[in-house]
Amino acid sequence: MGDSPVVRGSVASPGCVFCRVVEVHAPAHRVLQDATAVAFLDTRPLFHGHVLVVPRRHAETLTDLTEDELGPFFARVRRTTAAVEDALGAAGTFVAANNRVSQSVPHFHVHVVPRNRKDGLRGFFWPRTRYADEAEAEDVAARLRAALAAAAG
Repeated sequence: MGDSPVVRGSVASPGCVFCRVVEVHAPAHRVLQDATAVAFLDTRPLFHGHVLVVPRRHAETLTDLTEDELGPFFARVRRTTAAVEDALGAAGTFVAANNRVSQSVPHFHVHVVPRNRKDGLRGFFWPRTRYADEAEAEDVAARLRAALAAAAG
């Protein structure tokens, strides 16, 4: 693990693409944003509706989140998971996080991927796709935002 201490409390990390999304300095199709987390469409989704949920505060790994942050953060992951299933008519979801290994961006994030039987995913060798255009991505993001708003009552 190394001897360097974990720095907690910094809001953003210079150069972190997800911190730039959180701070609205980088484009993203956001579906949820509050004081705890930001959720947005993955730019290279496994399936349309593949969402990344990130803590607003920069934390590189799950273990960098404080105990007080865990519950509220995963409550947002749960809400997003329900919205993906509801908005997209998915039979279920795959919810996962990498911790350093295979973590493409060193800012903790949870993948919420819509799943259906016989959708072609086998193991962890998954083909990535792209949205046809910005309009298609925005349509999916709008459907997820609407499902999250409806669930909030």
